[in-house]
Amino acid sequence: MISKKMEQKLNDQINAELSAWYSYLSMSAYCKSLSLDGVASWFAAQSEEERTHAMKIYTYLDEQDASIELSEIEKPTLDFGSIENCFTKALEQEKHVTKLITELMDLAVDEKDYGTQVLLQWFVNEQIEEEASIRKIIEDLKLIKDSGQGLFIFDREMMSKPHGHEDH
Repeated sequence: MISKKMEQKLNDQINAELSAWYSYLSMSAYCKSLSLDGVASWFAAQSEEERTHAMKIYTYLDEQDASIELSEIEKPTLDFGSIENCFTKALEQEKHVTKLITELMDLAVDEKDYGTQVLLQWFVNEQIEEEASIRKIIEDLKLIKDSGQGLFIFDREMMSKPHGHEDH
């Protein structure tokens, strides 16, 4: 059994994961509008990962006989101004989620909630990978600068980039 405080914080995390899901879906739509199908596909896959993360917590709460309380998801940004801005926003989003996961882990440690610590360790590892992946993409985009040909090649590479590293 988890504490009421942990239950509330995990419900909040479901909302954060679903907000990230919605945001990545919006990034995918933005890239589609620019005919960057490879990048759009990558963001769509990231979106699906975030939904999977939310469901992982949802299932955990259910298995702990805790209440599940879904809340409103804020409307995402629709126009990102550039592909690089999309990825910069994605990195900011991942850093925010990392902060939330760290706070959850701190609470689980304080409460000696070992089951939640095990769940959250998976998320800690996932966040390390997510941030590193997006930082590398941003570095690649900086090398391209304003090259149309570079962006074309980048988009094709994003299409073939493996999506997800989930351990479902």
